[in-house]
Amino acid sequence: MLLDRLFRPKPALTAGRALYAAVVDQSRTPALYEAYAAPDTVEGRFEIYTLHVFLLLDRLKRQGPQASETAQALFDTYVSALDAALREMGVGDLSVGKKMRKLGEAFYGRVKSYETAFDSLPDIAALNALLVRTVYAEAPSGGAPKLLDYVLAQRAALADQPLDRLLTGDVAWSPA
Repeated sequence: MLLDRLFRPKPALTAGRALYAAVVDQSRTPALYEAYAAPDTVEGRFEIYTLHVFLLLDRLKRQGPQASETAQALFDTYVSALDAALREMGVGDLSVGKKMRKLGEAFYGRVKSYETAFDSLPDIAALNALLVRTVYAEAPSGGAPKLLDYVLAQRAALADQPLDRLLTGDVAWSPA
């Protein structure tokens, strides 16, 4: 019993991992790549995963210590998955650190840009421009208006979900 308690992961860690698994599932939704024309490339998938991670982090911010711990666990799991993906793609051990640093800089840049775009809502111009610049950087941006609507629907759906539910790792995404 004592050992079980010692080695059981903290609830925030379990929730963060579950939220990341939900991000992965949602980010693989075919509609994102078919109907919304997000590029099905390494870069395109990075942008879609990052967008979903950001949406959850944005929902959890300033919601108290347990939400902060859960958000940190989500972020840590995301970073760990990026590291693992680089290694699976054959990036050598000596290069992983440099690539992770670039991905980290890209992530923090996206966070600042999404925060700025969300702060300017209901004006959607900044968010639309951000999606075109990031998600559609290497592809036609014809799906950007649909993806913009999708992002706003996800943000609203997350805002409507009880925090307690998210803190257990249970998230319900709006249909794509």
